[in-house]
This record gives sequence, structure tokens and C-alpha cells, in this order.
Amino acid sequence: MAAPDTAAGPAAGTIRYWAAAKAAAGTAEEPYRATTLADALAAARERHARRPEFARVLLRSSFLVDGNPVGTRDHTEVLLTDGPTVEVLPPFAGG
Repeated sequence: MAAPDTAAGPAAGTIRYWAAAKAAAGTAEEPYRATTLADALAAARERHARRPEFARVLLRSSFLVDGNPVGTRDHTEVLLTDGPTVEVLPPFAGG
């Protein structure tokens, strides 16, 4: 599979927050423009800087990009293309 073309600039998509992440962000979802997952999350942290719990929840969360688990991959290496949904999944009770 070819790498996404990032020369055109940041991609646009949606970040969707679940459970504690939704509560900490104060919203269920919001748009992003970013080249990598790390960039998208850094911008989200900046947008929610007045909500300190938000950054703490992100540290404990798992992430999906268009339904694919990010796992332990370095977020700077997870490239985003136009249209994907990034899902923020905080730890859930019971598993």
C-alpha cells in the first residue's frame, strides 16, 4: 500500500471521544486537521487546555483510526489521510 501524500498539507477528519474522554473533552466529537495522529492529539490537547483531565485521559487511552487499532505504534508515524475518524477509547471497567 502506498504511503499517504502529505505534501498537500494536513488531512481533515473527525475525532470521536468515548466515555471518560467524552466527559473530559466536553464534546462527543470534533473536527481535526493534521498530518499524523500525534499532531491531531496535540491540537486536541491545546483546544482543551483549560480541561486538565482531558490530557490525563488521553495518556490512558487507546486509539482507532478508521476502525484500525493504533496499538503501540509511535503516534508520529501514524499518518492520517482526508476523512478518517480517530476514536479515543479510555479504559473501560471490566475490560
